[in-house]
Amino acid sequence: MPTPTEPRHPVVELRQYTLHPGQRDTLIELFDREFIETQEAVGMAVLCQFRDLDDPDRFVWLRGFQGMAARAEALAAFYDGPVWRAHRDAANATMLDSDNVLLLRPASTHTSMPIDAWRRGTAPAGAAVALVCPLTAVPDAHVVAALLQAWLPLLARHGGTLAGCWVSENSANSFPRLPVREGEQVLVALARFGEREGCDRFATALKASPDGFDRAGADTGAALIAPAQVLRLAPTTRSRF
Repeated sequence: MPTPTEPRHPVVELRQYTLHPGQRDTLIELFDREFIETQEAVGMAVLCQFRDLDDPDRFVWLRGFQGMAARAEALAAFYDGPVWRAHRDAANATMLDSDNVLLLRPASTHTSMPIDAWRRGTAPAGAAVALVCPLTAVPDAHVVAALLQAWLPLLARHGGTLAGCWVSENSANSFPRLPVREGEQVLVALARFGEREGCDRFATALKASPDGFDRAGADTGAALIAPAQVLRLAPTTRSRF
């Protein structure tokens, strides 16, 4: 069992699906009904799932694993199992693209993020912002600290809290049947807001000053190579939040 300071999920996937127009609610209803407990029963954790507030055809979710070998075993058990076999055609029919996947690890191996302790309960309120920063080099602890320092004060100013922070997991994909974006270096941060207004203000402020990350990374050798992706997200009914 992990200690209180160890991440419960040392490997995390950030999955962004592009769906056929008008199909997001169809997928979410199927996902929330059939694909949560059944994935967790074979050894993975469905951490949270969201509607993208700026794209009606994007579904975003995160799932966690106990390691790369455990990931391979859990994914094989689920995707070769009866539940996926029964519902895969309906799920795949909603999707245009399901390959936009980042394989991640916690930015610090000694810090447990709040997302690790979230539990599924009543319909969640609030909103979230996910920030995906493409970098020129592997982000070490100094890079992570510099990049976070550029926006954590802004996050606090708008009433948000840091829920998770990850960097690229550069191991080979342990389940090649599901493609991931290999060969990229990223920092991903997830911020949680108790109300939508703070989320909106924070996302607007981030987009208004995209060069802040370049300044923060200038002395680290891992500055942005493209604008950071800023996702405003609303949790689904059965999301941990």
